[in-house]
This record gives sequence, C-alpha cells and structure tokens, in this order.
Amino acid sequence: MNEPVTHRSPGETIVCIKGAGEMASGIAWRLFRSGFRKIFMLEVARPLAVRRTVSFCEAIHDRRISVEGVDGVSARSKEGILSAWADGHIAVCADPDWSILPDICPHVVVDAILAKKNLGTRRDEAERVIGCGPGFTAGRDVHFVVETQRGHDLGRVIETGMAAPNTGIPGDIGGHTTARVLRAPAEGVFKSDFDIGEMVTRNQVIGQVNGTPVFSAISGVLRGLIRPGTEVSKSVKIGDVDPRGIKSYCFTLSDKARAIAGGVLEAVMR
Repeated sequence: MNEPVTHRSPGETIVCIKGAGEMASGIAWRLFRSGFRKIFMLEVARPLAVRRTVSFCEAIHDRRISVEGVDGVSARSKEGILSAWADGHIAVCADPDWSILPDICPHVVVDAILAKKNLGTRRDEAERVIGCGPGFTAGRDVHFVVETQRGHDLGRVIETGMAAPNTGIPGDIGGHTTARVLRAPAEGVFKSDFDIGEMVTRNQVIGQVNGTPVFSAISGVLRGLIRPGTEVSKSVKIGDVDPRGIKSYCFTLSDKARAIAGGVLEAVMR
C-alpha cells in the first residue's frame, strides 16, 4: 500500500491535475515551484483557454509552453510523461477521458477543470483528491474542496461540504465585471487578427464568429483570447479585456490563480 501523502517527499509525489487552463496551470506552477516534479495534466484535445499565455494546455498545440519560467510539454503516453519528468518539465496530455490515470497511479488528483460541476472525479482515484470550486463535496466525492469564488474565502480549504455556488458573474477587475468578458455572438469559427497584449478601445471590433462581429464593451488591454480558428458555440467566453491596461499582466498568473494554487498546495501538504 502507498504511504500517506504527508509521509512522502514532494519530489516523489505523483500529481495529476485535471484541466490545464489558467487556474489549473497556476496550481501546477505553484506545486512545481514547491518541489513537486512529477506532475501531469489532462486536457481536452481542443482546449478553449482564454488566457493562453499562462495556460499549460497550449503545449497540446505548440508541443511546449513556458509559464513564468516553468515548462510544460506535450506527452501522448506514459513513456512521454516519464520523459517530460526526466527533463524537468510538466507533462500535458490530451486525454479528456482521463484514461491514462490507471497507468500512472497518482498519489494526488486535483480536479481544476472548473466546470461548476463534478464530471466524474471520485475520492478513490488517489490517496488525496481535491476539487476546485462548486460541484464537489468534501468528505464525499473528494477529500478537500478549494474555494474559487473571489472574495474573503478565495483559496480557502474546505474539509466538509461545498464551495460557494456559481454566481454567473465574472469577478470585478477595475470596476468591470460582465463588460470585460468577450463572448461568442453566434455559433461558428472564431476569427481575429488581434494578439494577446494589444490595447483595444470601447466598441472596437476584436474579431468575428460566422460573420457576426465581436465588440469590446470597454477599453483596455486584451488579456486573453482563444485561438483564432477555434469552433465555438454561442455565448461561450472567447476573450478578456483588462481595463487596468497593464500589458505585463497578460503574461503572468493572476491573483486568483495564485490564491487557488495556494489552497491546493495546503490541501496536498495537510
């Protein structure tokens, strides 16, 4: 039988993170910086990450991405994961069904998909299973839940019960909530000539979906944008405008990602 998580060194602990968007990537980054070197992340084949510059899921498209000095590389098998670890990298797999889990036998599983519901994560998948955000119940389907809602409890580790329910309202940044988020006005292929980090103005056309223009409701810096050429459904989030206008924020993890990551690190080490 495996030793308890707390009796194993970080370097020996195998961690699986479901999801590889910004929040999941913040968790992977924090764990890696804290000495965990055997991390693999599971994503869908065509990720819809908006904050692509700080999301390890981009390795699925580009084979490698660096997030604040930590590299994630694409891996397609157990051998690929082991090779990534040997080279000092985080492994990123296109495996939406989590089929590789039995082959790796992680000691820790973190569900950071942030789907607002549990897509099938079970407490028996590892010695320590952690769910991020609403949809999980600590003590039932996971061991711990980490709060993801902005506010006083962001990053709090919950031992019994659930996280706060989803409000459906984006967090306030620079006095803006819903207005800062770009959403697909129709179903179809998203097209844009803009790059993350560019400044945009209110009512400026950022791109289009199936011929329908995508307008920015506010002025600021384009902090996030899904990959042009991606098939999207109507109303899905496709971009993020930061009214603070600080370009460097586009290429570093957010305060929210760091807070959630801190909660996960605490839950792993308890």
